[in-house]
Amino acid sequence: MRGRGLGGLWRALGLAWAGLSALPCAAVHGQTQTTLGRQVVLRADAPSVSPAYSARALYVLHCAGCHGQDGGGSVSARVPDMRQVGRFLRVPGGREFLIQVPGVMGSGLSDAQVAQVSNWVLMNLATASVPPQHRPYEAAEVARLRREALLDVGAVRANLAHQAAQLGWPVAPPL
Repeated sequence: MRGRGLGGLWRALGLAWAGLSALPCAAVHGQTQTTLGRQVVLRADAPSVSPAYSARALYVLHCAGCHGQDGGGSVSARVPDMRQVGRFLRVPGGREFLIQVPGVMGSGLSDAQVAQVSNWVLMNLATASVPPQHRPYEAAEVARLRREALLDVGAVRANLAHQAAQLGWPVAPPL
């Protein structure tokens, strides 16, 4: 008798759980019936059920697709290695350059998020290359720097790389 009562309770809870778990999904995405059961139909305007707030999550969503999870980039795809970007901070104009590169300028992130992700990259992926006197980026600085787009990214990078090499802090070869 006891097992039967608990079994009935578990079945009732299971059905209730199944019904409740489908509600948020159905409300956000809608559903369609298939031969195998219900299928979630995604909408282009559906809100994210797990928005990214942490700097690491933003890096994964906006940067890791090209630069990789470890920031190593790809020589063959001409994607810079972010593990050495701290070396740019050692030369005049390098701090500005790191914010003004096309990938940052067009990332779709807010100025505060760019500051957050840039600081995370420097402290987690590029730690060994960051000079001791480095100060973290702030949203206001990022906003100012993003208003000044680079006209010739390759030339600016080559000049900064040359300066860094002369100081004994070579950055990756030109792309």
